[in-house]
Amino acid sequence: MGKSKEISQDVRFFFLDLHKSGSSLGAISKCLKVPCSSGQTIVRKYKHHGTTQPSYRSGRRRVLPPRDERTLSRKVQINPKTTAKDLVKMLEKTGTKVSISTVKQVLYRHNMKGRSARKKPLLQNRHKKRQTIVCNCTWGQRAYFLEKCPLV
Repeated sequence: MGKSKEISQDVRFFFLDLHKSGSSLGAISKCLKVPCSSGQTIVRKYKHHGTTQPSYRSGRRRVLPPRDERTLSRKVQINPKTTAKDLVKMLEKTGTKVSISTVKQVLYRHNMKGRSARKKPLLQNRHKKRQTIVCNCTWGQRAYFLEKCPLV
């Protein structure tokens, strides 16, 4: 079954007022377009607890809201070299205080396990120079090898 929306406090109070005035549950639920079973639950909860507030959820609350989780994953997608410490500092600027391990868990949940650079690093002139020296040194060996071992 799909999850339905919660009934607002105004509708709950209105439902109880109509119930106290003597209207039937079926008539009230048709009028307010609320399922009859939901109306029964509202009345039962009010009689038992004396309030219409929704009960607390089971389990521990998430440290980061989904919006912050999406922000973290977007930042890492843009720059994969970003460290968890930098992400913690970014969240502190927005007013959310979390630990480094929490940020790592969130990224792991979004399937960002091993973060590495996207592109091959740019070769500098000294790298290119070294590569040409290596090629020039081994060129004589290749020519010797081709003379001794003809391919055809």
